[in-house]
Amino acid sequence: MKYKIVTDGSCDLPPQLCLEKDITVVPFYVSFDSETYEKEIVEIPIRTFYEKMVADPTTFPKSSMPSVQDYVDVFTPIVKEKTAVICICITTKFSGSLQSAQNAKELVKESIPDAEITVIDSTVDTVLQGLYVLEAAKLCKAGVSYQECVEKLETIKSSGRIFFTVGNIDYLKHGGRIGKLAGLAGSVLGIRPIITLKEGEIFPSGIARSRKKSIDKVYELLLQYLRELGADCKDYSLTVGFGYDKQEAETFRDGAVAFLNANGYSITAQDLPIYQIGATISVHTGPYPLGFGIIKKA
Repeated sequence: MKYKIVTDGSCDLPPQLCLEKDITVVPFYVSFDSETYEKEIVEIPIRTFYEKMVADPTTFPKSSMPSVQDYVDVFTPIVKEKTAVICICITTKFSGSLQSAQNAKELVKESIPDAEITVIDSTVDTVLQGLYVLEAAKLCKAGVSYQECVEKLETIKSSGRIFFTVGNIDYLKHGGRIGKLAGLAGSVLGIRPIITLKEGEIFPSGIARSRKKSIDKVYELLLQYLRELGADCKDYSLTVGFGYDKQEAETFRDGAVAFLNANGYSITAQDLPIYQIGATISVHTGPYPLGFGIIKKA
């Protein structure tokens, strides 16, 4: 059975890469005034989005999930071609995107009863979701069957982790991702949190008083996880995720390569692609998120 990979805009994969891998993305929406919402990338370039955030740090943008109709519009032409769909969505802890996709699936099956559509909760987001989607695309291209692809994806997703830091704590506070007391302390003391995402939720993993120290802690979290796994880097897909400052991301990547190699791993810059974190997540992290995504290869 032929099948196609669909995902939502939280995956933060470059449009050209999605085109090359035959991945269809259903975009999220973003707004700076809570009234006018634009499709991320399609209607507002991600660079423009970040420039607006940096130019006015007192304005907190909002994001909105794809609608049921957005998914219907994507699913329908695919299944009409007798092609199945594997749709991979952002963790349900962060968004109702998966519910929109599920509702769309039911609507499509009312008119096309033999449509094959599987909707998967990735339990991750942003560039880690992108790695997960790329694993699905690899399985599809390799000729792995529809059902086996679904099973393999379900098997690997619990291995996914994001280790990251942010420029300041204001956006996390505003978005309700942490308690107000922690937000106040961060604003007063200049604390930069270090955060881990696993199994669909974020967890505090420390604090630092400077960008450099927070970055060093992110390096250490990745090293610790690799040691816990007892894994070779070649068994895992890794990426660097960044917000506004790509030059900082490249320096961060090069530092990570040196750090991991100094600690017994063999990794090159090519093993750590750099992807820009999109609006869906950066409305909560601000313009300066920086970190790693890692997931077991399928």
